[in-house]
Amino acid sequence: MKLKFLMCVGLGIAISIFSLALFAHHGTAAYDTAKVVTVKGTMNKGEVEKWQAELTAPNKMSRAGWDKHTLKPGDSITASGYVTKGGAHTMWINKLLGPDGEDLRLRED
Repeated sequence: MKLKFLMCVGLGIAISIFSLALFAHHGTAAYDTAKVVTVKGTMNKGEVEKWQAELTAPNKMSRAGWDKHTLKPGDSITASGYVTKGGAHTMWINKLLGPDGEDLRLRED
């Protein structure tokens, strides 16, 4: 009986520890949120990648009006957002201007 109790407690602790990682997923802790950087560039098919930009989940983008044709290779865009604290060319986008200069919705609200 004592062994069963200890196993249940151990399992509960293990589940609690592993579930903590879910709360940290897609946070902005790795980004310098005190500094906004704006980058202008052209979308490409992957030949040359100078910046990596992150947005929200695809289903949220879809609800905001995005589809697979919203941005295409060759489109010029302007992205503003937070860059990583480590200095890598990675950005969490908080504003995006499309090829025609219009503000692209990033959230469904």
